[in-house]
Amino acid sequence: MVELLKGSIAKINKEMIEKWVKDLVVTKTFLGLKFQEAILKRIAEVMKTTYRLATPEEESKGVDGLIGNKPVSIKSITYKTKNSLNEKINVPIIFYDKKKDGILIEFTL
Repeated sequence: MVELLKGSIAKINKEMIEKWVKDLVVTKTFLGLKFQEAILKRIAEVMKTTYRLATPEEESKGVDGLIGNKPVSIKSITYKTKNSLNEKINVPIIFYDKKKDGILIEFTL
């Protein structure tokens, strides 16, 4: 097992790290935050209420924002396929799927 790990570590190169950082910072962080706010805003408009992004304290509990006074978490649809995550989120989850012509949102509040 340790030898397999050593072999995998030896295969890591600069290009691989650059791709990983770009994916994390640009795609998953920057775009993810933009999607979160757009999703919160749209759902709040439909429900005729307010919205806001979560505070750092709320984020530490899995909350990404509030619609009205209801805390919600926002995840990419791919989150559903990640069964290995041991994360426990105790608020409704809004799922989104980025399409060529917009964002498909799936939720129940």
